[in-house]
Amino acid sequence: MGILQVSSETAFQNKPEEIYDFVTDPRNWVKVYPGSEMIEGVDELPLKVGDIWHEAGNSPQRYSWRLITAQRPWRWVFQSYGALGHNREDGSGGYEGIMTVSYSFLSPGEGVTVFHRSMTLEVPKGTELPPGTTRVFDPKYIDQYHEAVKKAINAPEVEP
Repeated sequence: MGILQVSSETAFQNKPEEIYDFVTDPRNWVKVYPGSEMIEGVDELPLKVGDIWHEAGNSPQRYSWRLITAQRPWRWVFQSYGALGHNREDGSGGYEGIMTVSYSFLSPGEGVTVFHRSMTLEVPKGTELPPGTTRVFDPKYIDQYHEAVKKAINAPEVEP
């Protein structure tokens, strides 16, 4: 088996519940995560263990996710469902493997929350990954995501 793994963490000056509630709504990902342009299948919050939703970017590939752990405001874990990077139009193609993404929210002191994100890809031995797949395992992308989350959570409220 081949395994790729990346993780990073950032300290926030927000309560764990604030960060948890924002990042565990996949519809917010399109606002803060590079490459996430479309979320389907999120009709009701909070998502429950076993719920499935779909994410796609500007390519023809799509990832389907299943929630496997939800413990507000401490931990949220989701895992790929079906073929990775399958065709979003007809579900064909993709490649074999399991991707697991884990969020944890730790409070080491008053007024501080450490948001930790890890991503693990497990594929059968000898699997050739599609071009660009290993690029998403660069830690800078987690750090950019964390900064975008921080900015979005702390943005001033806009009156309608």
